[in-house]
Amino acid sequence: MSIEQQGTSTSIHPATSVGMVSLRVSDLERARRFYEGVLGFQPLEQTPEGVILGGQEKRPLLELLAVPGATPPSRRTTGLYHVAILLPTRPDLGRAFLRLAKAGMQIGQGDHLVSEALYISDPDGNGLELYRDRPRDTWHWTNGMVEMAVDPVDTRSLAEEGARDAQPWETLPVGTRVGHIHLQVADIPAAEHFYHTVLGFDITASMPGALFVSAGGYHHHIGLNTWHSRGGRPTPAIQAGLHRYTLAIPTREALLAVKERLLAHKIPFTGQGDSLRVNDPWSNEILLTVLPW
Repeated sequence: MSIEQQGTSTSIHPATSVGMVSLRVSDLERARRFYEGVLGFQPLEQTPEGVILGGQEKRPLLELLAVPGATPPSRRTTGLYHVAILLPTRPDLGRAFLRLAKAGMQIGQGDHLVSEALYISDPDGNGLELYRDRPRDTWHWTNGMVEMAVDPVDTRSLAEEGARDAQPWETLPVGTRVGHIHLQVADIPAAEHFYHTVLGFDITASMPGALFVSAGGYHHHIGLNTWHSRGGRPTPAIQAGLHRYTLAIPTREALLAVKERLLAHKIPFTGQGDSLRVNDPWSNEILLTVLPW
């Protein structure tokens, strides 16, 4: 299925992507040792609240915000399920797998047909995914929905591909991006209304207790589930978890179209010009900003 078939006149700009994600952590130095020392992020900027991390291209990917004494996030509240870091190639994912195993990390995994993924948690319990996409021309679509699954990853061949790459895992490979974000929400119909009807993301997959939406024919930029959080309350600010995430929109005209839908649905927001801030129904703060990536 082509991108043109997926989009509609009210769809968000097809080149929209997930930008920097801000996470609350209880111990900034411990978190930095993990993200920089184990995962290979590089510090880009110190802020009064924490640090902004990225890769070799100096593109901001994650922000760590220090909240001393923050407790681990609850599985029953709404908020972050995981942040997904997209690696360019399967050998890159293989090298990451070997690096995580060497560090003694507990690693989950899933072959989703469109991608292969590894799942870990940071020291505060914030969920992370490292994944690589299969080529788009191998994805299977039916009536606008992409086929996804949760099959086991062939970790033996993944490790073999990683081991064949002579470059050691010291920093994130060039081309690393935030591929998507997955949120715990309290109600799927409300999530569909906000993310699909209001923001304009296309629905790409639906299953019991979960919805996946994207821009431009991607498998998903945002995952939404109620597997543990149905009817739940937002994660309090004294817990680790999601503070804010960014949606990078390529043009001011595309951002204006989103602004007009927010106004039409009487959803409050702040900001003007090239940036808007809005909360989803569960108080997840979203920064919509013009970034022509």
